Amino acid sequence: MKSKTFPIIHAVMAALAVLVSTPARAEEPQTLNLFIWSEYIDPGIVTNFEHEFNCKVNIDLYEDTESMLAKVQGGGAGMYDVVVPSDNLVPVMVKQKLLAPLRHENIPNLKNLDAKFISPDYDKGNKYSVAYQWGTMGILVRKAEGKPLPDSWGVLFDPQQQIGSFMLIDSVRDQVGAALKYKGYSINTTDIKQLKEARDLIIEAKQRSVGFDGSVGVKNKVLAKTAQMGIVYSGEAARAITDDKETAYVIPKEGSVIWVDNLVVLAKAPHRDLAEKFINYILDPKVGAQLSSYTQFATPNKAAKQFVSPDDLNNTSIYPPAETMAKLEFLQDLGAKLRLYDEVWTQVKAK
Repeated sequence: MKSKTFPIIHAVMAALAVLVSTPARAEEPQTLNLFIWSEYIDPGIVTNFEHEFNCKVNIDLYEDTESMLAKVQGGGAGMYDVVVPSDNLVPVMVKQKLLAPLRHENIPNLKNLDAKFISPDYDKGNKYSVAYQWGTMGILVRKAEGKPLPDSWGVLFDPQQQIGSFMLIDSVRDQVGAALKYKGYSINTTDIKQLKEARDLIIEAKQRSVGFDGSVGVKNKVLAKTAQMGIVYSGEAARAITDDKETAYVIPKEGSVIWVDNLVVLAKAPHRDLAEKFINYILDPKVGAQLSSYTQFATPNKAAKQFVSPDDLNNTSIYPPAETMAKLEFLQDLGAKLRLYDEVWTQVKAK
């Protein structure tokens, strides 16, 4: 009995010793694939999210919604987890079955949104989207000593009002919208005559311009003094003014675009659970304030505002006054008639 039992006990103890001496295998980090505009998220937020959720965030960048949509349609739906479309693009992506419904039980911080961003017209019930940042479009201009700031889109579209070199924005709806506003039309018109007028204005302005670029590129060219002015979004303008006090942001008197960018999860997202954790994390009040402090865009997160600096909250480039807000329009989903804008843009780029 003794001679048989001892080898068994010895073997068991040896096996336990091996288990104790072998370190536990660390859990493999998950991966979140984020497709987002450039300069649109604080790297510190990404790092903190990675640490808190034991994951790795891979980021790809785009400069306009058209190229983002084209990539998602062309196979990106299975590559990315979270993308950031503008308000007018959300219904388009829903119709094309590119988005996964959000599971609200996984996003309790939805309660932090300001009331005007809850259940918006473009996504009733926030079924597919959550507001990320909002802002406006206008002109970033380098100040000229002794001269007033321009107050009209005519500084780009009327040679008689032009006061220096300028950049146009490389975005169909935004650039065409600016021309339509100058003519006194809605940015959502589908009237062919009005669209042709806008097309001709842009083609003529193109010949006098430094060229087209995304908002970030336009901002950088104005800062580099390659151009005197250009069309940008409000966050790029606010950051430019911080870097160079000789620049200013103008929303033309004819009116302009107001927009909301959104976080959505793609229908074929490889990491849907982690994607919803990311959305919930962005909606945390302190994270939301950190995000807007970095981007210099306005936060849709009501709970975050207590952590946003008073200087930012009082900055009219970020949070426009009521009289300016009244002149702003949201882009709408135009359905099949969007092809009219695509045709205009094709003709603009061909000239």
